[in-house]
Amino acid sequence: MAEKLTKYDPAEDLTSKEAVAIFMAEALKTNDPAYIAHALGVAARASGMSQIAKETGLSREQLYRSFSAKGNPTLKTTLAVMKALGIELTASVPKAA
Repeated sequence: MAEKLTKYDPAEDLTSKEAVAIFMAEALKTNDPAYIAHALGVAARASGMSQIAKETGLSREQLYRSFSAKGNPTLKTTLAVMKALGIELTASVPKAA
């Protein structure tokens, strides 16, 4: 008998700023711009795209388009969404291997 799989939406588990920060930190570790943009879109959906739109001054449609599979958000949009989510982008020197 075949197993029935259900769809998993990671946005359902992003219920705190700490969870969003951990989720985004892991996404940033991939160094994959498309995946990072996707992860930021997931985090924005988890917080409510209408609320993010209101806080950033961008339209919901623009946000959905920017963080879609074919989207390419600008750094300005990325930083605005991160600020609205209560997370920040930081830089550090990698530890020596």
